[in-house]
Amino acid sequence: MCYSLFIDLLKNCSKNRLVNQGKQVHGVVEKLGFGSDLVLNNDLIDMYAKCGTLGLAYLVFDKMPERNVVSWTALICGYLQNGDAKASLMLFSKMGRSAVMPNEFTLSTSLKASGILGILENGMQIHGVCVKTNFERILVVGNSIVDMYSKCGRTIEAARMFNAMTVRNRISWNAMIAAYSNEKTGEVALKLFRQMQEKGEVPDEYTYSSTLKACSSLGAIRDGTQIHAALIRRGFQYLVHSTVAGALIDMYVKCTCIAEARTVFNRIEQKNVISWTTLILGYAQEDNLPEAMALFRELRESRHKVDGFVLSSLIGVFADFALVEQGKQMHAYTIKVPYGLDTSVANSLLDMYMKCGLTDEADALFKEMPTRNVVSWTVMITGYGKHGIGNKAVELFNEMQVEGIEPDSVTYLAVLTACSHSGLIKEGQQYFSSLCSNRQSKPQVEHYACMVDLLGRAGRIKEAEDLIEKMPLKPNVGIWQTLLSACKKHGDVEIGEQVGQKLMQLDGNNPVNYVMMSNIYADAGYWKESEQIRDTVKRKGLKKEAGRSWVEIDKEIHIFYNGDGTHPLIEKIHEVLKEMEKRMKEEIGYVHNVNFALHDVEEESKMESLRFHSEKLAIGLVLVHGGLREERMIRIFKNLRVCGDCHTFIKGLSKVLKIVFVVRDANRFHRFENGSCSCGDYW
Repeated sequence: MCYSLFIDLLKNCSKNRLVNQGKQVHGVVEKLGFGSDLVLNNDLIDMYAKCGTLGLAYLVFDKMPERNVVSWTALICGYLQNGDAKASLMLFSKMGRSAVMPNEFTLSTSLKASGILGILENGMQIHGVCVKTNFERILVVGNSIVDMYSKCGRTIEAARMFNAMTVRNRISWNAMIAAYSNEKTGEVALKLFRQMQEKGEVPDEYTYSSTLKACSSLGAIRDGTQIHAALIRRGFQYLVHSTVAGALIDMYVKCTCIAEARTVFNRIEQKNVISWTTLILGYAQEDNLPEAMALFRELRESRHKVDGFVLSSLIGVFADFALVEQGKQMHAYTIKVPYGLDTSVANSLLDMYMKCGLTDEADALFKEMPTRNVVSWTVMITGYGKHGIGNKAVELFNEMQVEGIEPDSVTYLAVLTACSHSGLIKEGQQYFSSLCSNRQSKPQVEHYACMVDLLGRAGRIKEAEDLIEKMPLKPNVGIWQTLLSACKKHGDVEIGEQVGQKLMQLDGNNPVNYVMMSNIYADAGYWKESEQIRDTVKRKGLKKEAGRSWVEIDKEIHIFYNGDGTHPLIEKIHEVLKEMEKRMKEEIGYVHNVNFALHDVEEESKMESLRFHSEKLAIGLVLVHGGLREERMIRIFKNLRVCGDCHTFIKGLSKVLKIVFVVRDANRFHRFENGSCSCGDYW
């Protein structure tokens, strides 16, 4: 048997992944005394690596009496191709200590490994080697440098390398377009996409996927549909390429064109789990929960395996919409599937229970979890904080550190928010001081905003203002809004006016700022100033986000908007609300707070408009649906902050009806029981 035949046999085994035949050839090579041959050993390493048997590949490598650049590169490539980028880089480092110099393939592979791991320092060191050895000018190396910087989030360095390349190919353009798409600088990605075609390069599936991603981030429906048309015009089989089809669906979903997304989805030959999930989440974002649930049932019945990402995403939908029954069903489903054991899935379930107001269920699941990470603890601390159970949040924050889990910046934000919602000033100051001295996490604007909120709730407005003025970071709109909210709570018109002026300069087209200022003036009895602010809002054509509340009855979601008159039971809802108002007026002296109604209408119309607030309509439906016979807990969910009149109304209703109302608004949970609220009337 001739020497060249062994080489041909090994290459065939490598090409067709025939590991057993490769082992047989290896055995014959050893018996015939070719075991020390450099070329044959290199082919053996390549064959074993491509067949996924890296242990045998390394064994051959380790026994070699001599090695050359091909030996090292074959093994380095093998580890990367088999998903072990860390081992690939470690081997490259070991090669650096040998006398063998890397070639362009060694360098490009190691650059790819650095990019996959996101280790910028290693990538820059390898780039330095490329510059010194002039390998930087070779196309495959230049492309790998661009890709490495792109994956490490260093778009400027990637662009610098891309612009310096004298020769580029489609891979070069793809790497650069992907870099800008990932950095959410979609305009530049689209510009490069056009330039690439002007230079004569033909886009492939990676080009289209990245460019469609850029359209998604921009909401650029026109560019996205043009790319879709180009795919059809060029006869590109995009329905076969799942990445392109998935990117198209995502683009249409992000641009709120759900019908177009569904059309693409229905035509895909081989649907994957990501496409299913994207469309399901799209329907959920459009408030079309029945269609989202129907699609999920189809997914479960299909041959596709629901992985941890899908489970977490769908549980997130149930959490956002507070779908208690569906959430519990999903929990039961996760127990039956392998990915249900993922910590990320359990964390999503914790979040779902907390957002549904089921703190006991969240606590029970948290205690049962076999492994808990920093996210698990943070979710629980956040949940207790939003429920106004600050002491429990503080207790968990201390406990997690005892168990050796280091809090990150998000955990600090959660515990500071919890202290703020519960008025735990001393604890909040202690944790903020701890964060300031922390080497790993430094306070961001959001942490300062928590302290401003904490001080503001306590009426220490000037102290809160001083904190903003002295902090080492530039104040953003959010932190000034926090201070303005505190001014409204405590009727501080003077500081409120100063803060309001700053907000008008920083964020002059945000209606929220004008509404807060108008309310500060109205509460102080400055009607003229209040009306001037409202006139400005009308003149600028600014509109607040529509208030929306929803309630789940017998597994069906009923959504109401402010002023909504579309529900088939709307007349009965108004009748029961009027009846409740009358009863509350007689029993506890309830009166409408018309400051939260329009100022340019008659008094009676003001009261009517308040009755049309979405949370009242949702409560009215529950009362119509179930009557007033049995005592129970009623859960209502709202996308915005609960207004003062509705807050007073629900407090009174809880006392008169002896019913517990749990209301989740944009900021926190309110538990109304026997005429009082867990938020202490500041939210």
